Amino acid sequence: MKHTVEFELGGRTVTLETGRLAKQAGGSVVVRCDNTMVLVAATSAADPREDIDFFPLTVDYREYTYSAGRFPGGYIKREARPTEKEVITCRLIDRPLRPLFPDGYRYDTQVVGSVMSADPNHDPSVYAMLGASAAVAVSDIPVVHTTGSVRVARLASGEWALNPTYEELSGADVNLTVAAAKEGIVMVEADGNEAEESAMLEAIRRGHEACKLMIGAIEELAAKAGKPKRSVVEPVVDHALRDEIEAKWGERAEEALDTSNKDKLASYAEFGAIKKEIFAAYEEDDEKRKQAKKFLGPWQEKLFRKQVFELGRRPDRREPAQIRPISCSVRELPQAHGSAVFTRGETQAMVSTTLGTKVDGQRQERLEDPDYEKTFMVHYNFPPFCVGETGWMRGPGRREIGHGLLAERALTPMVPDHEDFPYSIRVVSDILESNGSSSMATVCGGTLSLMDAGVPLKAPVAGIAMGLVSQGDEFAVLTDIAGAEDHFGDMDFKVAGTKNGITALQMDIKQPNVSLAVLEKALAQARDARLEILDTMVATIDAPRKELAEHAPQITTIKIPTSKIRDLIGPGGKTIKALVEETGTKIDVDDDGTVNVASTDRRKGSAAIERIKALTATAEEGEEYLGTVTKIADFGAFVEIFPGTEGLLHISEISQHHIRQVSDELNVGDQVKVKCLAVEGNRIRLSRRALLEGYRGDTAASGERGPKRGDRSRPRGGRRRPPSRGRDRGGRDRGGRDRPFRGRRFSRKRRSPAGSRN
Repeated sequence: MKHTVEFELGGRTVTLETGRLAKQAGGSVVVRCDNTMVLVAATSAADPREDIDFFPLTVDYREYTYSAGRFPGGYIKREARPTEKEVITCRLIDRPLRPLFPDGYRYDTQVVGSVMSADPNHDPSVYAMLGASAAVAVSDIPVVHTTGSVRVARLASGEWALNPTYEELSGADVNLTVAAAKEGIVMVEADGNEAEESAMLEAIRRGHEACKLMIGAIEELAAKAGKPKRSVVEPVVDHALRDEIEAKWGERAEEALDTSNKDKLASYAEFGAIKKEIFAAYEEDDEKRKQAKKFLGPWQEKLFRKQVFELGRRPDRREPAQIRPISCSVRELPQAHGSAVFTRGETQAMVSTTLGTKVDGQRQERLEDPDYEKTFMVHYNFPPFCVGETGWMRGPGRREIGHGLLAERALTPMVPDHEDFPYSIRVVSDILESNGSSSMATVCGGTLSLMDAGVPLKAPVAGIAMGLVSQGDEFAVLTDIAGAEDHFGDMDFKVAGTKNGITALQMDIKQPNVSLAVLEKALAQARDARLEILDTMVATIDAPRKELAEHAPQITTIKIPTSKIRDLIGPGGKTIKALVEETGTKIDVDDDGTVNVASTDRRKGSAAIERIKALTATAEEGEEYLGTVTKIADFGAFVEIFPGTEGLLHISEISQHHIRQVSDELNVGDQVKVKCLAVEGNRIRLSRRALLEGYRGDTAASGERGPKRGDRSRPRGGRRRPPSRGRDRGGRDRGGRDRPFRGRRFSRKRRSPAGSRN
C-alpha cells in the first residue's frame, strides 16, 4: 500500500513515498524534489554472521545516465565502475548511518541508492542520504536514532540556502553537508573559500534545524508504513571473567598502551603478546575464550578513557592541544616537477606534483555536466607497508578515493585558475608511515610540493585532525590525534585551511550528542594548530618557486582568431598533427582561439609558436609584409604574405611608372615587400608602389576618388595617361614611322532616338 509524506525545504516540496516500488526489499523509499527521484532500498540478511567483531554494512549508490536522458559515454553503452562522486556519496551515506545501529548487530545489511530521474538543477546525492535514513526507518532493521541530511550553502549574495541548485552553488563560499539526529550532529562534510569558523558553525546550526524537520517527516512515514523492528540480543558479559582478566593483565595492558617511550608498532606488539597469553590461558574453555575475545576491544577503549579522564594524560603524554613533532623537506625527487616529504609524529607522506597540458586533464561524465574536464587532481595511496602489514594492492578503494578528494577540496580554492596557469596538475600522496591523520599530512605535503613545482598558490594550506573523548558530562578536545585516539575516541574532526580561513572540513561523530559549544572549541583549537603548522611549512619554503623545473613542460599561450582555428587544425587534424610531430611539442586549441604550446625544449616551443603565428596570421591595414608571388594575371599578381593567405597586388600598385605587363616586373616565385592597403572581407589589397621612394600616398586611402569630371590628364583611376603609341589616319606611327595597318576601321553613325541604326 502506497504511503506519502511531504514537507517544505528551502522553498521546495520534498516527497517521501513507500509501498509502491521495490516492495520485497526490507524497506524502500522514493525521495522526490521537482523532477529528481532517488530510490533507496535497505535490506538485512535473515541470519547473523558468526564470529565477527564488526557490523557488516555495505552501501552502494549509482547515478544512471538514463535518469538524465542520455547514453553512457564510451564504447560499451553500460554503466561501468562507480565514479568518484558515486564513491563519495556511498561514504556520505555510510558514515552517519553506521554508528546508529545497536552494538552486537551482526546481520549483513545493504543500502542501495539509485538515481531514477535527474533534474539538471538539483544534486541527487543529498536526497539519497535522506532516502537511506527513511528506508531503514520503515524497514525491520533496528537503529538507535533516525537522522536527516541536508546541504547548507552561503551564496554569493550572502544569503543561506538549503539544498541549493548547481547554479547557486557555483558562487558559494560555504558548501556544507550535515547529517544529524535530534540530539546532535553525526556527520559534517564541507568546502570553503577561506571561510571563517563562525560561518561553519552557523551552517551546522542551520543544517541541524533542517534535519529535525526531516526526522519528523521520516517518523511520520514510519508510523504509517513501518515494519516491526527486529529484536537485538544484547551480548552476554561474563563479569567474573572480565574482572579476572583486568586483575591479572590490567597493569601490563596500561603499560602497553603507553606510547611515550615506544612507537606504535611496539605498543601493538606488547598488547598482542598479552592477547596471546589470555587466549592461551583459556584454550581449553571455548566459551571463555570467545568471551575473552569479545571483551578485549572494549577493554582497550576503557583503558584509553581511564588515561584521559582519571590520569589526565594522553597515551603519548602530550597535552590536549599539543602537536607531534613536525619535519618538512622539498626537492626530494630529482625527476618530479615538485616533491616534498611531510612528517608529523609517526605519520609521513611523500607527495609529488606533475604538470601537464590540458589534454592531460581528466574528463568526467557527470549528470549535471557530461563534458566536465578536471585539470587539478589529488590522488592518495595507502600501501600496506605504511602500517607494518602485508596485503593486496589492487588499485584505490573507497577510503583512498575519499581521502584524496578531501585533500583535493582543501587545496582547490588556492590553486590558480586554469586561465592564469594553463597547466593540468596532478598531486600524488604516497603514505610511507601512518599513525593518524594521513589525509591532513597529504594536505600539508601537497602544499609544499605544489610550491616546489612553481605553482603560484594563492596561499599555503595546512590541515589538522581533532579528536573528542567524552564521559558523561566531561569531554576533552584533542589536537592532532593518533591512531588509537581516533579508534577509541568519539570524534574524528579534520580541518584544513589557510591563515585566513577554512577550505575543507570533515567530521564523523560516534555519539550524536555533541553540542555546538564543543564544536566551537574544537574549531578554535584547530585554528591554533593550523597556524602553528603553517609557520613550520613556511620556514621550509616560503613562496612558490619563480621558475618551473627544467624538465617540466613550458607552456606558452597565444590567441588566434577563431576563423583561423580550422587553418591550424587542418583537414582531419593533418596540419596540427604534422606540427606536433615536427616540433615535438603539445598543442591545445580551445574554441575561443586560445592556443597553449607546451614543450620541455624552449627552442622547439618558440619554433612551434612562430609556425602557429604564420599559419594563423591575418593581414592588417597599414602593415608591411615580405611575400612570395604565386600567380601572374593580366590585372596584377597574387602574393602569398602568410602560408595559405594571398593578397592581390594590382598592376597599378606594382611600380611608380606605368608598366604594360606584370611579367615585365615580377615572376612567379619572386619575393616582394608589400604593404596592406585594405582588407575587404576575404580580399586583401596590397601595394608595392607604396613602399617605393617618391610615393605620394594612396589616393584611395587618403579619400580621393580620382580626377574631377572633365580632367583629361588623368583617367578615372587617378593615374597619368601613358604616352600614346597609336597611328594617325594615314597608317603611320605617330612617331613618324611607316607601318602596315592591320586593324579594322569603324565609322561612327548616329543613332535614332529610339536607338536603332540609320
